[in-house]
This record gives sequence, structure tokens and C-alpha cells, in this order.
Amino acid sequence: MIKNIIFDVGMVLVNWDPHAAFQELGFDEKTEEAVGNATVYSDAWNESDRSVLDAEEQLAVFVQNAPEYEKEICLFWENVARAIYQYDYSRAWIRELKQKGYHVYILSNYGKWTYEHTAEALSFLSDVDGQVFSFEVHQIKPEPEIYRTLLDKFNLVADECVFLDDRRENIEAAETQGIHTVLFTTYQDALEKLKTYGVM
Repeated sequence: MIKNIIFDVGMVLVNWDPHAAFQELGFDEKTEEAVGNATVYSDAWNESDRSVLDAEEQLAVFVQNAPEYEKEICLFWENVARAIYQYDYSRAWIRELKQKGYHVYILSNYGKWTYEHTAEALSFLSDVDGQVFSFEVHQIKPEPEIYRTLLDKFNLVADECVFLDDRRENIEAAETQGIHTVLFTTYQDALEKLKTYGVM
């Protein structure tokens, strides 16, 4: 029986749209490609989610990827919140699940700098029972350790949990830990898939 609902954040509860941020900042196509490849589309971005480096050190890594675009990379870094906004359904969904007696948790790859600059988009955190963000534990999905960290931190039984994430590799990693899963595509689709676990 499912007692715990575990949500990923990006593309499940909040939109992650770097392209929109680049457009708002006035980057032309060439600049957007260069800055994107140096930051959000690079392996360094995954490591920024792990947040072993501090903000200045992480920014320096991005700049090293495209030093001729240092000004634009710094501008995006300072305005990363422009890439993130909360979906209309997110907070009401969490509150509805809570009212029905489920415990709700967050398990997300999220960098410390980004977290500190997107508090408004993460307002639903005040409604959940607990969270594990990658920057807090220096682990990232789909590494198996981060799933164990969540289960252990909140004394959760894997078979009583269902995890929603938009990335298949993260779902498959959760399944190896005995956690039930829903590959998230849309809110309505997720509601239907949750019904198969008895979550109404």
C-alpha cells in the first residue's frame, strides 16, 4: 500500500526553461548556444547540482568552458531564476495528497545557488513532509545513494513509496531500490498512473 509520494522538482512541479531565460536576457542565437553549452547543457551543470564547489568556483568552471562569453555567462548565473517557475497545479496537488493522508517528499537534483535564487518557485516546500536536494547531500540522481539517503532520512519503506520523475534513468534507478515509480509526462497522465497504485 502506497503511503508516500515522492516528487522530482524540475519539469514535474516547476518548469525549467533556460531558453526563455536566454531570450529574456537578450541573447542572440549564437550567444545562447555558447552560454547554454558552457552551462546548462554541460556536464558541469550536473556537478553544480551536486554543489561540491561553492558558487564562485562553479561559475569559474562555466566561464572556463567559454571564456569569451564570460559577461553573458555571469549574467545568466545571476538571473537563473528567470528559467524556473512553478506550475499552476503543483501546490494544490501536494495539498490535496496531504489532505488524503499521504506523506509527500521531494527528491531533486538542484544546485545550491539555484535553490537560493528560486524560493518563490519552490513555495510548495512549506507543504511537504521532507526533502532531499542534491546540493544538501552532494549526491545526484540517478546515483543509487541518493535514493537510500531519502529512505533512510525519513525512515521510509521503499515498497510504500511511489516516485514521480520526468527522466527515465532516474525512474529506473529508483526501481532498483524497490521504489514504485511513475514516469512523469503531464499532470493529467500522472494522476491516471497514480490510480494504478491506488492513489486517488
